[in-house]
Amino acid sequence: MNLETLVIHAGNKVDEATKAVVQPLILSTTFERNNGEYPGGYIYSRADNPNRKSLERVLALLEGGEDACAFATGNAAGMSVFQALVPGSHIICPDDMYHGLRNQLKILFKGILTFDFIDFTNLSLIESTINASTKLIWAETPSNPLLKLADIAAIAKICEKHQLIFAVDNTFATPICQQPLTLGAHLVMHSTTKYLNGHSDVTGGAIITKNKDEFWEKIRTVQGFGGATPSPFDCYLITRGIKTLPYRMRGHIENAMKLAIYLENHPAIEAVFYPGLASHPQHELAKKQMLNYSGMLSFTLKGGEKAAFDLINGLKIFTQATSLGGVESLIEHRYAVEGPDTKTPKNLLRVSVGLEHIDDLIDDLDQNLKNLKH
Repeated sequence: MNLETLVIHAGNKVDEATKAVVQPLILSTTFERNNGEYPGGYIYSRADNPNRKSLERVLALLEGGEDACAFATGNAAGMSVFQALVPGSHIICPDDMYHGLRNQLKILFKGILTFDFIDFTNLSLIESTINASTKLIWAETPSNPLLKLADIAAIAKICEKHQLIFAVDNTFATPICQQPLTLGAHLVMHSTTKYLNGHSDVTGGAIITKNKDEFWEKIRTVQGFGGATPSPFDCYLITRGIKTLPYRMRGHIENAMKLAIYLENHPAIEAVFYPGLASHPQHELAKKQMLNYSGMLSFTLKGGEKAAFDLINGLKIFTQATSLGGVESLIEHRYAVEGPDTKTPKNLLRVSVGLEHIDDLIDDLDQNLKNLKH
């Protein structure tokens, strides 16, 4: 099936009891047992639930994987991979890794795992950082918020050579714009809070695997016994959101490209970071490994940090808020969120480009940019 068809039908089934076209919400925490057997296949909702099963099925098919695990948040999804590693394992991560997972490693896994944060645009540095304890390479491409790319196929070859697990955070790109498993990754991670749900009204996360191997069974064990699982209603909402993902992404991508071109040509803007622009230093890599360029972009202002705050404080349509991937446009000063150890410049603003009319978005920015000193 094509993606537009798959997202509508793979996570849904007609209810046998009522013949309802949309799968019902199953809120029950427990399921009937008959002579020690569970004829419905479900025992307890922490272990499994029909709505979660539907979500995991469509996620696996979207990414071309064999199986998926849904979690209550993106951080919980990422943490399941780290928890599945044996103590003492070494992880190689990007130096501009999403701060929530970066801080998770630095705080929660201090003394349990070791890790290096390095520049993932330098393939020789990645390989030279591998040591006898290295078990996992964790990539994030495009990265948050600098929109740097990691060469998935090249890193996959490094992992194959050294027998390492290779995981890719695909949250910014979504399966519509990038398919890491087809490029050699073993695992794909999503914050389903973002584009997959698409409406800024539920949190969630997921890990999708290329193969059901021994390491995957450890992740499944973390999901079941750790209990950081999404509620049936959360699963229902995310599965519903995925049904419109291909069409929503077309709008996000079209608006993001037009906004990036506008910003690139504005005298107040220092630089624009969007893989779809020919000026992006890794545009050729983006064309090679991405199916499209997503709806995320960042830009820096010539007027420095003050100009960044002056701009976002005057906007009317863009909402100054964290998160991304919803239908509404969000803008955020990432340095203020990430803290002093971030690689994010103080004059950078990150934009999640929404589905409003592009003329309204450009007008909102234009009215405020023209008042800045540059």
